Amino acid sequence: MRKIVNRTGMINLKLLLSSNGFYTDVIKEQFLKLINGATDKLDVAIITTASPQKENNRFAQKAKEDFNEMGFQNIDFIDLEIDNLENLTHKDVIYINGGNPFNLLFHTKQSGADSILRQLVLKNVVIVGVSAGAILLGPNIKVVHFFTPQMDTLNTKDFSALGLTDKLIFPHYDREDLFKNSTSKTIEERLKEFETLERCEITRLKDDEYIIVENLFNNL
Repeated sequence: MRKIVNRTGMINLKLLLSSNGFYTDVIKEQFLKLINGATDKLDVAIITTASPQKENNRFAQKAKEDFNEMGFQNIDFIDLEIDNLENLTHKDVIYINGGNPFNLLFHTKQSGADSILRQLVLKNVVIVGVSAGAILLGPNIKVVHFFTPQMDTLNTKDFSALGLTDKLIFPHYDREDLFKNSTSKTIEERLKEFETLERCEITRLKDDEYIIVENLFNNL
């Protein structure tokens, strides 16, 4: 499923938001349309911070395989918690892998990577947000706390995220097994409850779905 969001303004924004990265050939094709230049000449960073396994996370490794298959040769794993973030400033593609959104948000802000990522969109860098990474690129991560407060071992007070898009993403919308609760409410029932409480609209993404946010955007 292809969803395109166009905004107007002054900045050439290129985001791809998905539940499962390059899950289908269609997602890969749409991603490649965002790329300027030959893939073998471009530098990629896979941000692994959200997962306890870091670069050994199987989805991070799968992302690297997918990049290789698309012709990318220069691929680095970067952990915002410990690595030199200067390396991010020279990348053409940033891929933010999934995991714990609270840990990802904390280290993105704590390290100063939030400011770097905002600067990179000014330089025509393509940013791919996957699962927790997709949520991070939106206005806030409140929906994560609503669904899975047990993941917030950091006792997060400020849920504001990067705000590179106004889309509030709920990934894995078709995975009831991931979001079981004691009330036996469905994902959709709980999302409607959240939307009413927060007076917002959630963009639901199934595992094989994605959104591309592109064109000009001036709200950074």
